[in-house]
Amino acid sequence: MNLIIQNIEKEQQKSDVPAFKVGDSVRVHTKVIEGDKERVQIFTGIVIGRKGTGLNTNFTVRRISYGEGVERVFPVHSPRIAKIEIEKAGTARRAKLNYLRNRKGKQAMAVREAK
Repeated sequence: MNLIIQNIEKEQQKSDVPAFKVGDSVRVHTKVIEGDKERVQIFTGIVIGRKGTGLNTNFTVRRISYGEGVERVFPVHSPRIAKIEIEKAGTARRAKLNYLRNRKGKQAMAVREAK
C-alpha cells in the first residue's frame, strides 16, 4: 500500500522547483482565478520556515506591506503556484526565523546575504 501512495505522490510532484532555503528572498507567482479569468499574482518576501516532506512540503513567506507584517504559507507542489524565483540568497543559522516577527522597519527584512 505504501508503494502505491509513493507512486501517486511522485506523479503529482513538480520537477521544476528551485532549491531555496530559509533566509532566501523569493518571488512566488501564484495563479488567481477571478470569475472566468485567470491571472498571475506575485508575492515577494523572505522565507521564514519550511515544513513537511515530499508532496506535503510547505514554506512560509513574510513581507512588510504598508507597515504591517504579512505572512503566507504556500505548498511547494501546488498547481496554483506558477513559479518560484529566488531574488537573493540569504544565510540563516536556524530552521525557523520567527524572531523576524518582533522586528520593525528595515530590521524586519534583515537576513545575512550568502557569500
